[in-house]
Amino acid sequence: MNAQSQSNIAASFPVNNFLIDLEEYRHLSKSQISILVQNQNHAADWQNVLVKEPIDLNCIRNTVFWGTVYLGNLEPGFLDDKGIPSPVGIYDSTIISCAIGGNVSIRSVRLLANYRIEDNCILFNIDELSASDTTTFGNGFLRPGQNESDRLWIEASNENGGRSILPFAGMLPADAYLWSKYPHDEKFIHKLTEMTDALSSKQPYSCASIGKNSVLRNAGSIQNTICGESCTIEGTLRLNNVTIQSSGAEPTYIGAGVNLKNGIIGFQNKIDSNVIAENFLTGRNVKLQYGVRFLNTVLGPNSTISCCEVLSNLIFPFHEQHHNNSFLIACTVMGQSNIAAGATIGSNHNSRAADGEILAERGFWPGLNSTFKHNSKFAAFTLIAKGNYNAELNITLPFSLISPAQNAANVQVFPAFWFKYNMYALARNTWKFKKRDKRIVKQQFIETDYLAPDTAEEMVAGISLLKNALEEALQRKLTLGEIVQNYAAIDKQVNLKLNGLINKGKAEIIKPAQGIYLYRMMLLFYGGRELLRILRSDKMSAISAVQTAFREVPRAWINLGGMIVPKQSVEQLIKKVTETEYSWEKLHREYAGIEAAYAEVKSGHALFTLMNLLKISVENITMDDIKSILNEFSTITEQLLSWAFASRQKDYSGDFRTMNYENAQEMEAVLGKIEDNPFLIEYEREMRKYRQDAINIAGNPGK
Repeated sequence: MNAQSQSNIAASFPVNNFLIDLEEYRHLSKSQISILVQNQNHAADWQNVLVKEPIDLNCIRNTVFWGTVYLGNLEPGFLDDKGIPSPVGIYDSTIISCAIGGNVSIRSVRLLANYRIEDNCILFNIDELSASDTTTFGNGFLRPGQNESDRLWIEASNENGGRSILPFAGMLPADAYLWSKYPHDEKFIHKLTEMTDALSSKQPYSCASIGKNSVLRNAGSIQNTICGESCTIEGTLRLNNVTIQSSGAEPTYIGAGVNLKNGIIGFQNKIDSNVIAENFLTGRNVKLQYGVRFLNTVLGPNSTISCCEVLSNLIFPFHEQHHNNSFLIACTVMGQSNIAAGATIGSNHNSRAADGEILAERGFWPGLNSTFKHNSKFAAFTLIAKGNYNAELNITLPFSLISPAQNAANVQVFPAFWFKYNMYALARNTWKFKKRDKRIVKQQFIETDYLAPDTAEEMVAGISLLKNALEEALQRKLTLGEIVQNYAAIDKQVNLKLNGLINKGKAEIIKPAQGIYLYRMMLLFYGGRELLRILRSDKMSAISAVQTAFREVPRAWINLGGMIVPKQSVEQLIKKVTETEYSWEKLHREYAGIEAAYAEVKSGHALFTLMNLLKISVENITMDDIKSILNEFSTITEQLLSWAFASRQKDYSGDFRTMNYENAQEMEAVLGKIEDNPFLIEYEREMRKYRQDAINIAGNPGK
């Protein structure tokens, strides 16, 4: 770059954007200029270099200044850089139109242009750190003078862009879902766009800045990038038009070989090891690593993606995808998900355009080498066995195991599989997710309990679907009690196949009556633990306590970015946003209000579900009804505990499981003792307490 072009850059940047107190700076004296020149420094005009006292100008050597530059306090000393001292000062660099904070260490920065560098930053061996005054730092808003064609959109959930969203720093999964789910509501989308544009005039978007205590070292080109405090950027190839959110409590790390363009990076992220990402947004406590290709995707908090391709998705919190030979394309995945090796989700479209999509409720676990055809939809906690699924799927039965049928046109569905055959993994997930929520600031509530209003309503619908199908197959009416009492015998009588779950084929239902039995059991557990909580805490009689707590509740629920919210509440939110003055900050306060009320709403839903399931009129509930519920609830706790231990015990038994160990001692050294399993210890304590409290209250329900 020649001197003339550098001068043009300097002249074009508005220095008043730096958000500094200009009165704190003064022009250099002749003696100070002399010191700087003696130390091999150069400036197009020394009158454009202003300093804040105290400043030791011997800390500035072999550096070129262009445009207006503000220099903060510099005192001889060192900053700690991973145990290696980094000298305070500015050395061997080119500075164009910048505001440099106090006691920084800037060495071998070949071009530093149009940036505010805050106090105590380390910048070492950087090819370029520059910004223009029209950058949006990866946000979807427009600057004055820009056109609609200049907007940055993330084409989430669908490759044709029909569900595109405008990203912004601080966007939550709930925001992204609202934007992508209601593209047909033009007034609502227009209002969201206005709310996003309103962010452009707010800090920190007035200028490019590097937050205090940040470290940037051994980096290539960094353009139009803003980062918060205590951020580390090292070994990156290229960053362009990116916001990196970081703080002392939630520092973010961007590492070796990383190439990022048009992105919003959440607090406490780690992006490392040759990641390529473009048009993206990540939530808090997210890891992208080991060569992942990450495009047009919004990723919720507490997620990790490695070694794979992820394109055009909206992904809710607690997503895991670690394998090089998997990819995820054009999906809305509602969290608590795990994508296995070889899973090619997005490989097949059923139209001539790439406009298909997959919607998976929370708990989506496709197995090894699974392939799916768009469009497909999956209920909560669907576990899918290895297979090539050649037709579109609409799995409405939650907690099911899906597997290929012998007839390639069909599919096998094993409803409620998780409860009886993999209870350890299901219950442990709830325990695990709570422990893995490392967000310091828990900005949005995430429901991690597998029993919640969304899954409960799916089980209620599942009971109805399976019961009607059994009655049709057996050509007679069945009561729910009859099915529960005789589920094993009924399953031997039927070979149930359902339409509507796979396109142009049938779903072969494995043990449908047992599925009803298990759904009912878990709904009773869901409501029974709430009944127990009410009876534990209330001073009035059991009947009065239940009648006081009971209320009619919403039956339609939406997973709003990890929060489980009544559909009517979402509709009310949309109406408020559309018809009144709104901002993203105000909408986030609405989420906080929903979160604050959720425990009570969930409690009411659980109690309503229980009474509705058992056909008990709350007005006429008796002590015998309450005793009966508590007695059955206590039996269920024992059964669930037994199943949890049994599903884990499989890993310790059987010839093929134990054949690699010479003796039990070797196996225990590798696997640990089952009785020492921290989850099972905690789960057993919880179930035992449920059971004992239920027995105690059933024995003295009147209190």
